[in-house]
Parts: sequence; structure tokens; C-alpha cells
Amino acid sequence: MAFERTTSQVLFDDGTHKCISFTSLVKGEGVQANQFLILDNNRAAVLDPGGDLTYVPLTMELNKYTRLANLDYVMASHQDPDIITSMPRWLVYTDAKVVASKLWARFLPHLNSAFMSDRMKGNWLDRLVELPDHGQIIKLGNSDIIAIPAHFLHSVGNFQFYDPIAKILFSGDMGASMVEDASRPLENFAAHIPKMKAFHQRYMCNNKVIRLWVQMVRTMDVEMIVPQHGTPFVGKEQIDQFLDWIETLECGTDLMDETIFTCPE
Repeated sequence: MAFERTTSQVLFDDGTHKCISFTSLVKGEGVQANQFLILDNNRAAVLDPGGDLTYVPLTMELNKYTRLANLDYVMASHQDPDIITSMPRWLVYTDAKVVASKLWARFLPHLNSAFMSDRMKGNWLDRLVELPDHGQIIKLGNSDIIAIPAHFLHSVGNFQFYDPIAKILFSGDMGASMVEDASRPLENFAAHIPKMKAFHQRYMCNNKVIRLWVQMVRTMDVEMIVPQHGTPFVGKEQIDQFLDWIETLECGTDLMDETIFTCPE
């Protein structure tokens, strides 16, 4: 059977609760990035919506599933441009609150021009949910979204979002891969490793933090790990394969030595 690329993929749907992934909204030179929508009883949250590059096509896709008036939260795993630089538009055109680490609370306003700040609904502090380091449970409709700590993977203030109804962990950059089509299901984990390895070795802090994260995730009931770039890991077998691989990976400061810290001549 031929595989047909689609803009959106429904990851979970029980009638009142839905999770949708958008995998092909980035056009041009930007790195491929996934955006996500969680719906519960007609209330909505957008995860890692991206920047101006994805704002218009994302809102067009969202309107196929819900109204922007139903949007309660725009959730940011961290501060990167492909995560949250569209923030000013959400603050002006919706009533949604921005959910992000408390470490970025005073930096994110730098994304907002005076023009947009004057037009946003309410003030900045009223529109921001500052996540403490240990995480937080956030109500959406009749359900919860759980912000879990993933600090230094790769940002100093980094969170992932767990949906306990869908049993999906939206993992940000953990598990990210560089693939041609992120909507295509993963079939061969061993063949997938080269598409992840260099990224994780450079962008993740070190193996100590990875092991702490793996230890936490192994205690959770997760049926799917969905990163912000590339292909998701679906089912316990693929999740275990990923956790087993990443748990022993040396990366970041593990790999730094004097050959890197040498003054150029």
C-alpha cells in the first residue's frame, strides 16, 4: 500500500479528547518541526507552535478542528525560535495563556514589539503561566496536561508535556530526528539511530541528565513519545528501544575537551 503524506495526523481520539500532530507546515529553509493540538471537551491547547514561519498555516489547520476562541493555552517546552517566537500573535489574536518555564518569564517579552504589546489582551503577567522547576498539572477542559521537567535537554528551563488520557509524552527535542517525512511511521529503530545520534550528542547536556530523565519516564504510563522534530515512537517496544539507546549515550559536556576549548589562531 502506498503511503500518502498528510499535513495533520490524529494521534488519539476517544470522542471527547483528541491529540493532533502537524508535521509539514514548515516551508523553505527552516528546520522541520512538529506542532501539536490537544482538545478536551472543546477546550484547546497548542504545544510548541513555532514562529512566524508556521503561524498562518497552523491557525488554518487549527480552524479545521476548533475555533481559536476555544484556545486556553499556548505551551512552550523552551525558548527556541522554532518553539515560541509566534508568541506575540497568540497574545494579540487569542485569549490563550502562554505556559513556559519561570526561567524564561523575563526573556520572552523581548519577542514582543511595542506595536504588538499595545494590542495584546491584558498584561504580560496575567497571560503567563510560569512553570516551577518541578513541573505542574494544568487543567484543560475535564482533563489534565502534566508539565514534566526535562531541564538541560537541551534548554536550562525545559519542560515536556504528558497527556495521561492519550498516554502521550510530547518530548520536545528528546527523540528528535532529521527525516524527509515526519508523518511516516517508524519501522526500523536501528536504521533510525543515525538520524538522531549527532543531534542528541550536540544538543543534550550530558549523560547524567539523560539518565535522570529516562529513570523518570520509565515510571510513567507512556504509549507514545512524540518529539518536536521528526518521527514519533509508538508502542512500548519502540519506546523501550529509544530509552535503552539514549540512556547510555554520551553527549554534550561528556564529549568536550581541550581540542574544542582552544583559542582560534
